[in-house]
Parts: sequence; structure tokens; C-alpha cells
Amino acid sequence: MRLVFAGTPEPALPSLKALLESRHEVVAVVTRPDAPAGRGRRVERSPVAALAEEHGIEVLTPAKASDPDFLARLRALQPDLCPVVAYGALLPESALAIPTHGWVNLHFSVLPAWRGAAPVQAAVRHGDDITGATTFRIVKALDAGPVYGVVTERVRERDTAGDLLGRLAESGAKLLVSTVDGIEDGTLRPVEQSEEGVSYAPKVTVDDGRLDFAAPAAALDRVARAVTPDPGAWAEFRGERLKLGPVVPVELDGLAPGELKVERKRVLVGTGTTPVMLTEVQAQGKKRMPATDWARGVRIEAGERIS
Repeated sequence: MRLVFAGTPEPALPSLKALLESRHEVVAVVTRPDAPAGRGRRVERSPVAALAEEHGIEVLTPAKASDPDFLARLRALQPDLCPVVAYGALLPESALAIPTHGWVNLHFSVLPAWRGAAPVQAAVRHGDDITGATTFRIVKALDAGPVYGVVTERVRERDTAGDLLGRLAESGAKLLVSTVDGIEDGTLRPVEQSEEGVSYAPKVTVDDGRLDFAAPAAALDRVARAVTPDPGAWAEFRGERLKLGPVVPVELDGLAPGELKVERKRVLVGTGTTPVMLTEVQAQGKKRMPATDWARGVRIEAGERIS
């Protein structure tokens, strides 16, 4: 089939690579416009755009998918199907109607659970044991279209959102190719989603990464892993923001919420239950470092707290 692939960030790359190696023809990609990235805020191409250009594939970067010029070019490409992985923008009905077999999205949850922008982060934050990836036909309602296929993945005890998304991107790529194969062969028919078990995962913001050390240790552990690597966990120390890596619950008593305790090989913080151990820390204007190195550098005083 003739495919126009839509995607933007790095987790979309395994799917694009798999489709490029499949029996199908990727005639173009649709991705978000160039945007500032990194510490220097240099304008860069999206990972999907960069990979497409390496293979000599046309790259379309509409500001909106409703732009008339974009829709005209999409019609001229005459796609049979448009696979989508983390494109990052809504698709209007005028675009959905163009490909013969519609647009098929690879979504990183087992629908109808965790519809929305941040399903992997939601699965980690809420302590899910199992998650997965789903291919479905895109309709007007958010992530509500009929399902073609599902793969499942166990959420490991120390998984960050980045760890889990990396595995789902690989297994999901295989699912997407098999879905495209099945649509072409006529052997795959989508099944409507259940109306029960629907949950939503809104976009994660920087504020979602702030750790409240009055919360239980288990909750802080999940929150920190859910926002790693992006946007990252953080708290305040001596009036300045302190970026934090994942935290690890430990069995110990006697620390008030936020109270710091420095030991030879670990740095502990009190919570609403038992303490957590800090792993990595990044102070403002500094590089990320082990928490023990940071603690030695700032010379934490007895009774000091992180808030």
C-alpha cells in the first residue's frame, strides 16, 4: 500500500523504520514544524523528519493539518492508508477522509484505558501492572476509534516512563506493520471499543513533576518515575529549584516529611510514610550528579528540608 506516515518524536522512529522495511511504500511523512530544542534552544528538525530525509522521503510540516495546501498535497499523494505514531496534533475530518483506508493510530495503552496525550506516564503514575499498545482507526472523538490490534507489556517495578515507552515503541512497531498488512489483505476488521473502563491521560506539565514529600513514599516513587525523563521531577531546596531523578522507597523510621538525612552512601528524604532515597540531583546551573556528591557539595545541615 501507499502510505503517508505521521509522527514527530523519537518513539515514532521504530514504527517508521519498520514500515520502511516492510512490503509497503512510504511516499511521504507528516511531522510537526521545526522547533527549538536542547539547552541552546536551536531550531531542529523532528526525529521523524530527519529519518525521512535520510531515506529521500518527502516531508510535510503543516502548521495545522487543516491547511488547504497540505490537504491538496495529501490528496495528490493518493495514500491508501496513513499510519500515525505520536504526531502531536489533531487531525480534522477533511484530512481523515482522504486516504482510502483512513488513518490508523498506534497508541501506547490498552484502550479504552488512558486515552489522551500521556498514556505511558499515566500507567506508571497510577501503578498499573500491565499496559500495552493499541492500533485503532482514528475518528473525530479522542482515541475512541475501533481497534485493530493490541500488544501488552508488564510494567516493571523500577520502570520510568522513558524505559516503558522505549519497549512499547519497539513492540508497537511490529503491531503497526501487522495491522497495515492485515488491512491490505482484508483479513483484519476493527472492533468497537468498550464503553466501560475509559480513562484519560492529559498532557504532563512541569507542575506535575513537583514532589510533595508529605505524600506516601510509594506515591512519590511512582510520580518521579512517571515524569522521567521528561519533564522531570523536582522540589525546592534553599529557595531554588532542584531537579531530581527517580526516588527509591527505603525501610526506615524517624524522618519528618522533607527532612534530609545524609549517610555515607545515600541521601534520604522523609515522606508521609517511610523515607525515599534520592538517586540523581541537578541544582540550578549545575550538571546532573549522584545525590551523594550533591549533598557533600552543599553541606546539608541537620534538620534541613527539601520542599
